[in-house]
Amino acid sequence: MFDLQNKLSGICEAEMKKKFGISTTIHFSFSLDKGRGDLTTSAALSLAKQLKQSPQDVAKTIAQALKSVDGVENVSIAGPGFVNVMLAPATLSGELPSTLLVCSPQKNTKKTSPVIIDYSAPNVAKPLGIHHILSTVIGQSLANLYRHLGFDTVSINHLGDWGTQFGKLAVAYERWGTKKVEEHSIDELLALYVKFHDELATDASLETEGRAAFAKLEQGDTTLREFWKSVVGITMRSLDHLYERLHIHFDHTHGESFYEDKMATIVKEGKKKGVFLPGEGGGLIVRFPETDKLPTLIALKADGSTIYLTRDLATARYRIDTWHPQSILYVVDVAQQLYFKQLFATLGQLGWELPHLEHVLFGRMRFADKDMSTRKGNILKLEAALDEALLRAKTIISERGEKIQTDDPDGLAEMMGVGALVYGILSQNRKMDMVFDWKKMLSFEGNSAPYLQYTHARAKSVLRKGGEEHPALTVATSLSPAERRLTKLLLMFGQTLEDARKDHLPHKLTNYLYDVCQAFNAFYNSDDILGASAEQRAFRLGVTSLTARVLKTGAEILTLRVPDRM
Repeated sequence: MFDLQNKLSGICEAEMKKKFGISTTIHFSFSLDKGRGDLTTSAALSLAKQLKQSPQDVAKTIAQALKSVDGVENVSIAGPGFVNVMLAPATLSGELPSTLLVCSPQKNTKKTSPVIIDYSAPNVAKPLGIHHILSTVIGQSLANLYRHLGFDTVSINHLGDWGTQFGKLAVAYERWGTKKVEEHSIDELLALYVKFHDELATDASLETEGRAAFAKLEQGDTTLREFWKSVVGITMRSLDHLYERLHIHFDHTHGESFYEDKMATIVKEGKKKGVFLPGEGGGLIVRFPETDKLPTLIALKADGSTIYLTRDLATARYRIDTWHPQSILYVVDVAQQLYFKQLFATLGQLGWELPHLEHVLFGRMRFADKDMSTRKGNILKLEAALDEALLRAKTIISERGEKIQTDDPDGLAEMMGVGALVYGILSQNRKMDMVFDWKKMLSFEGNSAPYLQYTHARAKSVLRKGGEEHPALTVATSLSPAERRLTKLLLMFGQTLEDARKDHLPHKLTNYLYDVCQAFNAFYNSDDILGASAEQRAFRLGVTSLTARVLKTGAEILTLRVPDRM
């Protein structure tokens, strides 16, 4: 909340204490509805029962306490007990510098422990599929939100670079490889892996051979270790290229192999505490209380090979000991919901002092254009999707001709195309299955990246024409309806960032940015900016500059880039 919201809340809470003898919290939120004022509260509705008063009577008490407050122009009661506050233009516009402060990253002045965010986490030796973009951009946007709001944040790419799939790939390479491992592309490695599974249909012994190869890898076989290192190197070069295009950056990239020497102590502790129990054939399992309603989980294979759970437990132990985090967030799709319940329950059984653990789940994605979703049953590669987005953006730029002004059409096309793909994901509620529609995402009018980018470029164009790149924010003595709406929206930026972070819902930020774009374009079309009186011109240029700053800040948190010309 900005200063005036806190002030009004404090006045009303003091009045409740004085008149009714209760301590309560009264929150004022911005209202964008016509006739509802600038700030509104529904506190009277929730307090009425506690005070054994009618909501209208409680609302009258709140309203009376506010009527003499400096900067309050009018207070009214609506409906069953809503209290609406209209602020003086100078008071409302005078709060805009608070939003300017929000646009700059905040510092961790409280020195709180860090938040760890685990995202992307692809498997090595396979190209990224389109589905990988979900965890990748959702996770990065959350990491950016936490950092911007002053949280110490540790972002980690937990690579799947260990496990039976390496044994299978090693067998495939030994049988069908025709050149040195390091000479393979990521696609060629995938082809070998696919061939292994094709041959498995007629030769079941391959499964045993693959498992045996991974067991040898874990035991330190020199040849297999060298093979594994080469495969990881090939994969990382491919990943880095795509991450750069998506503006994805990690503090640490720790593969599952990083925890290889950390699992034995976990297994020993689990057995000692009775958390790991003997399973069939000599393996180890975890059983859960009937009240948890969770199925039994394997902790160690019969041949002594580790499994996801073993590695994830070692990972959690390492992260807790290294960073002492307040939270660990795992950005992983909804298909792993049961597994994370089992993982968190197992950590609970081990009796460790745990931070907040959360599975930040997301739904599946499909394309409205079915031809883009699959190719003969294979998942569409992420790089192919980015290239398709780039081509479609180039087509739009070409079709619009002189309407789009840019000195770098290729750079703008990359910005628009990649931005459209990313925004198309982040603008939907991550908890729901997602539909990606190219026409909608590349539209200049709808809730899309190009619309956001275009609005930012329009604001920057106004500033160039006005001859002031960074005009100061001034106070307005009067506000048009369009100015008032835009001003209120700009003042909501800080709370929007906090809401999106707290709920781990990036679409709250995209929806807000879309509202700002609509409000600015309405203001641009209805109010003369450059031809206004000196006082109005100064205020309107300041608001235009702040709008551009908010759009740029919000876009970059979402991993997007915005052009100055378009």
